[in-house]
Amino acid sequence: MSRLPVSRLTILYDAQCSLCVHLRNWLLRQRKLVPLALVPAGSAEARRRFPALDHDRTLREITVIGDKGQIYGGPAAWVVCLWALAEYRPKAHWLATPAGAPLVRVTMLAAAKYREATTAGAAVGAGVPVPCDDRCAAPG
Repeated sequence: MSRLPVSRLTILYDAQCSLCVHLRNWLLRQRKLVPLALVPAGSAEARRRFPALDHDRTLREITVIGDKGQIYGGPAAWVVCLWALAEYRPKAHWLATPAGAPLVRVTMLAAAKYREATTAGAAVGAGVPVPCDDRCAAPG
């Protein structure tokens, strides 16, 4: 991670995941301290903006890119999303501490389980293979 100040963030989200789309819409409604651009992970736009990224990985875990080249993934990406929001910045500072880290981990695991359940249910009902693969797995 870079120590350069962040003045804009791009969040790569899974546009095929109902939870991710819901969180994208929620983020768009919040008052922001840092402007956010929300781009579907793995899309042509994401590949054009960030050609050096592992775009398959961005579909497996949330990825946030700062305007100075900072790249946040996993728990740090969740925290930096909250950090960008006026109402949640103090909570983001706490979540970034050792005391807050377990809550971030539990939240990520709950989101992964929800994604797995909703993706698997939709796929089974449609008679298609589950597209989630390891995208639903929380790191660590």
